Amino acid sequence: MRLQKFLAACGVASRRKSEELIKDGFIKVNNTVIKEMGHKIDPNKDIVTYQNKRVTISEKKIYILLNKPTGYVTTVSDQFNRDKVTDLVQINKRIHPIGRLDYNTSGLLLLTDDGELTYKLTHPKHKVEKVYIAKIKGTPSKDNINKFQKGLEIDNYKTQPAYFEILNSQSDMSTVKIIITEGRNRQVRKMCQAIGHPVISLQRIAVGKLNIGNLELGKWRFLTEKEINYLKKL
Repeated sequence: MRLQKFLAACGVASRRKSEELIKDGFIKVNNTVIKEMGHKIDPNKDIVTYQNKRVTISEKKIYILLNKPTGYVTTVSDQFNRDKVTDLVQINKRIHPIGRLDYNTSGLLLLTDDGELTYKLTHPKHKVEKVYIAKIKGTPSKDNINKFQKGLEIDNYKTQPAYFEILNSQSDMSTVKIIITEGRNRQVRKMCQAIGHPVISLQRIAVGKLNIGNLELGKWRFLTEKEINYLKKL
């Protein structure tokens, strides 16, 4: 089995993130640092370690929905020692976030030790809808809304078609509903900035058919079997 696939299966990180861990020299096989991307291992014989702890494939996977507060980073480690989303979920298994919510964004975040599911849900080709409620400065014109929905040029790429609806508007601020099918870095904030209406606050309320519901900020719950099966069929 390829090392990055093994790490994903163990729940260390997504396959993409596992490749970064290998490249940066964080993974050892039989006490030897491996940086070769195509390296293959025998899960039944080779000893793989990350942060000096052996990693193994677990049969029972964990699937969690968290209502992330602002002020937490969506990573399993942070060089600046900031609070991490995994600090909010105290369980005796190594889990990682599916995708990201930036430091100042709150709302629905999925965490798991299922690296294969993470890989599938974060791949752009699956176009999983992410629903956000944002407070933005000012009130966008119909022309700007149309541009937003058709796709915008940001960071040298054009965004996929998106949904934009004004829920209510005041003199200097609007509350809007935004739906995107990508998950690029700070995408919603950059798109709003591109039409001249910077984000004041941002919350993700749904991923596909999974909704934040009445889950309190900072709290989490396990996904139901029905929800897990839904994600696997996306």
